Amino acid sequence: MFTGIVEEAGLIERLEPGADSLQLSVRSSVCARDAKIGDSIAVNGCCLTVVKIKDRGRHKLLQFDLLKETCRLTNLQFARAGSRVNLERSLPVNGRLGGHFVTGHIDGLGRIIKWERAGPDWLLEVSAPAELMRYVVLKGSIAIDGISFTVAAAGKKNFRVWIIPHTYRLTSLRELSVGDAVNLEADILCRYVERSLISSVPR
Repeated sequence: MFTGIVEEAGLIERLEPGADSLQLSVRSSVCARDAKIGDSIAVNGCCLTVVKIKDRGRHKLLQFDLLKETCRLTNLQFARAGSRVNLERSLPVNGRLGGHFVTGHIDGLGRIIKWERAGPDWLLEVSAPAELMRYVVLKGSIAIDGISFTVAAAGKKNFRVWIIPHTYRLTSLRELSVGDAVNLEADILCRYVERSLISSVPR
């Protein structure tokens, strides 16, 4: 379980194909401090397992086995050496929930249709599949590439969020452009509410 509060934007060093998976190697200084083999780390919002750690002095290299199915369903399929990904360690039992509950299971891909500066802040508008938009509500929560956001506006096919300078500087958002794909995870509470309502309808 994660919170959507990104700790750093790690740099992809290598992405190598294997027999049934891809080996993703990411430079990290913050999330790698206390990382251990088997730890879960959200990479662009996708929950991955650390399988190898290499010490590089000022930073460490975290290696993940990325299943081809996971790659196909997320924007990690577009990852390249030299690009950045958002990293967050899993939420400790006594940790603070600064964002919202994020599982690390991507619901689908969205596409950036507007990405512009608005005064000191930034405005991001994303189009999303209809099956995902049903869970996007005004002032509700959504994770974009693993970042927890409050929905500022929601239509039938797209939604908007506002981004403060701190989030822009800390995350990989600064590398994105209109047309790029982003990982989306809807608020799990919406799914529980939907399931509860369906179950309460008499048959």
